[in-house]
Amino acid sequence: MYEFIINFLEGPVPVEAYLIVSAIMFFAGVYGFISRKNLMMILISVELMLNAADLNFAVFNRYLYPGQLEGMFFTLFSIAVAACETAVAIAIIINIYRNMQDVDVEQLDELKG
Repeated sequence: MYEFIINFLEGPVPVEAYLIVSAIMFFAGVYGFISRKNLMMILISVELMLNAADLNFAVFNRYLYPGQLEGMFFTLFSIAVAACETAVAIAIIINIYRNMQDVDVEQLDELKG
């Protein structure tokens, strides 16, 4: 077992390792999105899913086009869009909190009336 770990760590990191980490991140985000009731935690879960997709963009760019940077630029653009989306979502959550003193998803039905 020890030799396997040493051989694994000596060479370059395989693509499968990045994809496993990305899949774990994505499914942790999906679980958090489904199971949480706080709007901030739901937002963090969505960001985790977006970061998993960004990791896939970077990995596939390095695997398919080793000398080019198109995937990296797409990832940077995606990060910028996610940052803008987060700023708008936090502003909305703050306004909801000011009006209702709570950010539970179940309490938001009061805003519909």
